Amino acid sequence: METIIGIAGIAIMAVLLSLAFRKKKALPTLASDTIQPLLQEHVAFYRALNVEQKAQFEKRVIGFLEKVHITGVNTTVEDIDRALVAAGAIIPIFSFPDWEYRNIHEVLLYPGSFDDEFKQDTSDRNILGMVGTGPMQNVMILSQQNVRDGFRNTPDKHNTAIHEFVHLVDKADGSTDGLPEALIPHQYARPWLKRIHEEMQLIREGRSDINYYGTTNEAEFLAVVSEYFFEKPAEMEKKHPELYDLLKRIFLPPA
Repeated sequence: METIIGIAGIAIMAVLLSLAFRKKKALPTLASDTIQPLLQEHVAFYRALNVEQKAQFEKRVIGFLEKVHITGVNTTVEDIDRALVAAGAIIPIFSFPDWEYRNIHEVLLYPGSFDDEFKQDTSDRNILGMVGTGPMQNVMILSQQNVRDGFRNTPDKHNTAIHEFVHLVDKADGSTDGLPEALIPHQYARPWLKRIHEEMQLIREGRSDINYYGTTNEAEFLAVVSEYFFEKPAEMEKKHPELYDLLKRIFLPPA
């Protein structure tokens, strides 16, 4: 989910960020022998890699954590949280060895869901992840519990960390519009946009198993189907072969 920050939200986050930055120390580092068992246990994408690829994935996870702060808000950040947030960042860009995120410097972890003013104690708290805009540019907010659940419950095709980092990939060309021009070959842009709107209509008609949230707009469609693509690739290839092929061309280009 990506949103414009309201006035009340700006005030709340200004206080939180002020506290976070005042207390900020050197970034915690995780050694490969700490990262590896966490990835092996919780990240199906990592388990499917060969030995050389696993080493590359670990290196990029560590590189991400050396540059991006992960700050707990009313919660304690543990090694598993650092490993899973970083895995969510690296999975969409793993086939692009030179890619580095230039549009994020901090991830704020809330213990659970929150509302559009970042409150954690209201009946309207239904947001699990968000890419900040405006005063919150270059900051991501994630539900700690949902990040963990997203990797543990792979059969549900949902993964909030992957979802939000796909938004950042999409945003890299300056526009969050469902067309990640930094990755998608030019010749596939038109077929991709056409396929988006065809599938949106099928979802609205109840003829697709893709999450209804994907009908919100093109950007949310990309993020939703990317969760499906990385969490349940075999199922997507079987049920949505054309969509799977287009996503493969975006995220898994030929070597």
